[in-house]
Amino acid sequence: MAAHGTHTPVGYLTHTPGGYSFGPMDEITQAPEHQHAGPPYGYTADKDAYLRRLRRIEGQVRGIARMVEEDKYCIDILTQVSAVTKALHAVSLGLVEEHIGHCVVGAANVQDPARRTEEIDAKVKEATDAIGRLLR
Repeated sequence: MAAHGTHTPVGYLTHTPGGYSFGPMDEITQAPEHQHAGPPYGYTADKDAYLRRLRRIEGQVRGIARMVEEDKYCIDILTQVSAVTKALHAVSLGLVEEHIGHCVVGAANVQDPARRTEEIDAKVKEATDAIGRLLR
């Protein structure tokens, strides 16, 4: 996969800044998908940024606990809860995007057609289940 610095053969789905693109299904030359040299998950390249955001959220949650301990006004606490919820939502959406851009695209690059369909279905189901949990 191109994101890992390896050759992306023709006939594979690739993630680009503008979306996804497909090449014609000839010249399939990729090594087995589990032998790539890149990181195991799509978010790995942005891991430090995710950790910074999560640590900031963690600090906000501690601040909310402190507000409760100090008997702060309920609406002020709810305002902070809303901010944390939005921040977690942003992290979640980023992870869903990374899953689609890395894991679903990786499943589309499986050489065996029967297994490819199975892998794509599994990864798309994971994404839709995760999105469903986010919407509850």
